[in-house]
Amino acid sequence: MRTFGVEEELLLIDPESGFITPRVPELLSLDTRTAPGLELVAELQLEQIEVITPVHTDLKELAADIVAGRSLADGLASRLGARVAALATPVLPFTPHLSPVSRVQTMTERFGMTAQEQLTCACHVHVGVSSPEEGVAVLDRIRNWLPVLSALSANSPFWQGVDTGYASYRTQSLYRWPMGGPAEIYGSAGSYRQSVKAMLGTGVPLDEAMLYLDARLSRNYPTVEIRVADVCLHPDDTVLIAALCRALVDTAAREWQSGVPPVPVPAAVLRLAAWRASRSGITGELLDPVTASARPAGAVLEQFLNHVRFALAENGDEEHTEVLLNRLHRRGTGAQQQRLALQQGNALHDVVTAAIDVSHCASSLQGDAA
Repeated sequence: MRTFGVEEELLLIDPESGFITPRVPELLSLDTRTAPGLELVAELQLEQIEVITPVHTDLKELAADIVAGRSLADGLASRLGARVAALATPVLPFTPHLSPVSRVQTMTERFGMTAQEQLTCACHVHVGVSSPEEGVAVLDRIRNWLPVLSALSANSPFWQGVDTGYASYRTQSLYRWPMGGPAEIYGSAGSYRQSVKAMLGTGVPLDEAMLYLDARLSRNYPTVEIRVADVCLHPDDTVLIAALCRALVDTAAREWQSGVPPVPVPAAVLRLAAWRASRSGITGELLDPVTASARPAGAVLEQFLNHVRFALAENGDEEHTEVLLNRLHRRGTGAQQQRLALQQGNALHDVVTAAIDVSHCASSLQGDAA
């Protein structure tokens, strides 16, 4: 069974005001060894913290660590009078504070306001692969399905205190980087390395870590890193995204081994599919991953599930995935929940308060959770 792990980026919040607070260095100076295997690391801005789970093969164990990681970060934040929230963009107006390290300073000099204003939180899923050849074959065969994951995870409707009209405004902000977005079909591990070399050779990205592609080979681990998802408001939605990512990789690897070629959707069309997913999430239309024609989101989601169903069943994740997907549909994506909180409370501060509470719900895989 393939291994997988999750990296979640979270916002540090002043619970009284609802504004983000740049206290991550203080948080990391506290004792973080209370949850073995979990890792907390700083990010681009001083208002965000990343939680990295250990590697797992079991979905329930991964779910437990996602909840535990959020709890670890929140417990440390609480010692500073702060909280952490799984919001992919801040709700209230903000001015972020860049991490005072030399690499970030160089990024700021090169990319200006794009770096200065960048404060978005993602959920990255790493799925194990047996070799670079298999990894690139997987990248070539999952690229057209990734906008569906973006739609399911949409959790960033607000930017600078304004409803953007997007379900995932994080996607729009992320694509301001010149190195972000979908890639063309590589065809081989050698072609992948040539593509990376060519991008680095332009002198635009500082290094390979700045290739903010929708999916890529990890530089440090034998994994494919899927990067399109917003950090999810409810822990269950993170678990769902992780299960679907592993099943998608399994399915792609099986296609490669069977000689099934990648679907030849141009990267420019995939960028439009990403825009469509970012705009309306699962409430409008999505582009069909095979034909690139607009279809109701529900039909595309069913198409996605049928595509990965065999792998879900093989991994023992099919029943869990159906439960998690039904719960997501019942309560809505993070973007839908944030807008509902605004309607019910009439103030953006109420959105933040509700988001903090939902971020620290139990997972339904740990028992009878809401």
